[in-house]
Order: sequence, then C-alpha cells, then structure tokens
Amino acid sequence: MSATRPLHLAVALDGPAHCGAEHYTELAGLAERGALDFVTLGDSFARPGLDALAVLARIAPGTRRIGLVPTVTTTHTEPFHVSTAVATLDWVSRGRAGWSVGVSATEAEARLFGRRPAAPLGALWREAGEVADVVARLWDSWEDDAEIRSAETGRFIDREKIHHVDFEGASFRVRGPSTVPRPPQGRPITVVDLTGTGEPGRRVAARHADVVLVRAASPEEAARTRALLRREAAGHGRDPGSLRVLVSLAVDLGESESVPHPGLGAGRRLAAPAAHFSGGPVELAELLARWHRGGAADGFHLAPIAPHRDLERIVNGTVALLQHRGLFRTFHPGGTLREHLGLARPANQYATAATGGPA
Repeated sequence: MSATRPLHLAVALDGPAHCGAEHYTELAGLAERGALDFVTLGDSFARPGLDALAVLARIAPGTRRIGLVPTVTTTHTEPFHVSTAVATLDWVSRGRAGWSVGVSATEAEARLFGRRPAAPLGALWREAGEVADVVARLWDSWEDDAEIRSAETGRFIDREKIHHVDFEGASFRVRGPSTVPRPPQGRPITVVDLTGTGEPGRRVAARHADVVLVRAASPEEAARTRALLRREAAGHGRDPGSLRVLVSLAVDLGESESVPHPGLGAGRRLAAPAAHFSGGPVELAELLARWHRGGAADGFHLAPIAPHRDLERIVNGTVALLQHRGLFRTFHPGGTLREHLGLARPANQYATAATGGPA
C-alpha cells in the first residue's frame, strides 16, 4: 500500500427500514471488524423511518473504532441544533462522528414544518453551505481548554475562552456560543454526497467538506471529478490534499443467487444512472485496487444491495483480499475518524485569531 495514498473504505447501512438498534449495531460491528473508515446512515424528511443521527448515537457504545456518519438535513432544521447534535455524537463516540449534509427540496417536506415553501435546489445548497459554516464556528465557540471544573474556586468555565459566533446568513442568524464543549475531533467530519446536487452541491463540497462522495462511470471520470474538486478547494484557500474523494458504488455480491445486473467488473458496463457492481468479492477487490492505483479516487463508499449478505462478503472476502495484498490496512490507525482518514485536528479559529495566527 502506498504510504502517501492509503485506500479509504466506507459502507452504507441503508436498506429496508428497521425500528430496532440491533440490526444497525450488528452491521456497524461487522464493518468495524474489517477496519473500514466509517459507516453512513441515510435520512430524509421524505420517507418514514428512524432518525439516523439518533440511531448512530445509540450504537456508538457498541462500537469502538468505526466512524459514524448520519445524514442530517439542513433545510427546515435549526443550525444550532445541527451543531449540538453532531457534537454530542462526537462526544458519545469519543471522536468518531461525522455528518453528511442533506437538503429537503419537495413541497411535501416543507408542509411537514409549515414555516416556508420549498425552494430551488441552488438556494437550498447555498443555505446548506451557510449551515456548514456556522456549525464549524459553533464547534469552535469553546476553546479546547475552556472548561475549568474547579471545585476549589467554583468555576466551571473560563468565559474568556467562550466566543459568540455572531453569524448572519440569508435565512437565519446565530449568536452562539454553543451549549456543548468543543468536540473531541475539534470539528467532526463533514461529508457531502454529490448525487443529484449539481454545481451548487459541488461548490459547498469544495468549500466545506472533508469527504466528498461522487458517482462515476469510469476511473477517468472519477479522476476528473476529484481533480476539479481539489482545484476548487484550493481556490477557497484550502489545502487540496485535505479533501478525501470517495467513489460511491452500489454492490451486489449475490453472484448466482440473483439475476446479475450490469456492473463495473471486468467486461461489464455501468448500470446507469448509479454506479452498480454485480459479481464476486474477488472481482470487486480487483476493481477497487485498479481504480485506486490509477488515481481515480481516495477510496470508495460501498452500498450493499443486501446489507447483511453483501457486507459480510465485503469484509470477509473483498477487504480480506485487499489486506492480504497489502492494499488496505488490517487495523484502525487511531481512535478518531479524523485519524482514520489521515486528517489533522483543526485549530480553533477563535483561539488562533486571538493569538494572531491564521483564522
């Protein structure tokens, strides 16, 4: 495995809705045994089901290393609540939290809240970008050493190290500070899935995301998308090397158990519109290795068609083969999601501003 370009792997826990935590705990534990970077759990106001963030908070104590990334919808949701909820997940998981930025575009979803009508996609993603911005500021509104907890002096916090964010966006204002201390990771990982978002989503990803999920029909297309995102991130003053771009791939490892679908394996074509692999664990390992060696992506976000069956075959077949070939790690490199992804813990923007450092 290249020392400069490690392979990153994540898996979606989505599938038929379950109302018990055991299903998700078992899947997350299986992904953890494979040393995967993180699991995702989708969410939307457009469909019934459990709250993804609450589910992952419930299973956090049942896991030790795997990153936990729920979708959190920014539309119709107060940014302050997004901030505190994701920060809480980071605390209860001891630094393994992230969040995938979601938007709600339909009138039916807007009627659930009754505050405002549905908005165009561009406006929704502009708002999502502002939410991502203010959420990061709220996480930084407590400096790392703001808590004193001195029984002798009766002081709980150093008020000089608690900051008002005073943020004003197009549709909300947030004074702050947060009610939750700065998370263990400083800032939990921000993920943006570019499926169906177009240019507005890509702009938010380039400016705010740590991890971007993309769809691609070929390694060349994936490489072009990755290069574009890195250029745009650099245009915002970011280190493009700090952006992790993962190709999303629906995976069916049923082989002869089901009717095969066109996929991305050798000799197979892409099943439009989503990238869809159908085949065996060995073929999948070869595909992932080939795309990664060619510089197409930093890794892959796999969505099992049959969650239990396919995830077990991913971990015990595909991942085991990649590990045997030295292409994927055999253990988590640290305790936090940032450490899994090779991302530094960010400096607090208010503390660095106070000392004259870069904000």
